[in-house]
Amino acid sequence: MTLHIDIPEETLSGILAKAFRNTAFVTGFVITVLILAMAVISYVWTPYDVTKLVIADKTQGPSLAHWFGTDHFGRDILSMIMVGARNSIAVALVAVGIGMGVGVPLGAFAAARGGLVDEALMRVNDLVFAFPALLSAIMITAIFGPGAVNAIIAIGIFNIPVFARVARAGALAIWPREFILAARAAGKSGTQISIEHVLPNIATLLLVQGTIQFALGILAEAGLSYLGLGAQPPMPSWGRMLFDAQTRMVVAPWMAIFPGMAIVITVLGLNLLGDGIADILDPRSRRQR
Repeated sequence: MTLHIDIPEETLSGILAKAFRNTAFVTGFVITVLILAMAVISYVWTPYDVTKLVIADKTQGPSLAHWFGTDHFGRDILSMIMVGARNSIAVALVAVGIGMGVGVPLGAFAAARGGLVDEALMRVNDLVFAFPALLSAIMITAIFGPGAVNAIIAIGIFNIPVFARVARAGALAIWPREFILAARAAGKSGTQISIEHVLPNIATLLLVQGTIQFALGILAEAGLSYLGLGAQPPMPSWGRMLFDAQTRMVVAPWMAIFPGMAIVITVLGLNLLGDGIADILDPRSRRQR
């Protein structure tokens, strides 16, 4: 028996052509690539050593020597933003990976089983979702102490119910389709159908949600670091940089402006990238154009 699987009407080259005509996608893609490149470069090179304190150079304004100025310890802010980028990206990426790796199978399983199993999983899902990442981080920190690992765990736990809901909703829309009925008639189990037919058909939905959660993960990491629950000194963090700058806004406003801009631009780029992907891969968008 031949099973039907949705195949995009456009070729890969057609999708790429549409992608580079999409302003939101191109803008988000460029911003995201630049931020990722900055984070990768920071592993091998930064203008200055972020762990070296130069008190004689403290709170210097932007100049040719220090493009973004220096902080209250004389550290170069551009170098700290570069190193902070890799910390924020790593925390958000691993947290999204945890959420997707646990939440997607749970959501797909709930949709496949239905009934009491679905109801029980969703109620547990709602219970976990009731605890925001910040509150979860505070509870985890109270037990294990502050740190980047605990921030990852807290944000990752918060992401699980998000991906579970998205996967379940997408899967429920796929299960009544004719090719799923054909797969059942062919004797395939619910697990096989979920892996071979359901998940490929909701991959775009999960990809878009992943970019959104990635952006939210960076915001959450910055918020936790601002409260002292994320990466600990001397490891630079965008949120921690904002915390250090809050009492020096009059004498050294650049200490807050540049880390704040880094957060805003990164989140904006990821959101534009997600919007662009959704627009490009949405079948309704293809039909309308």
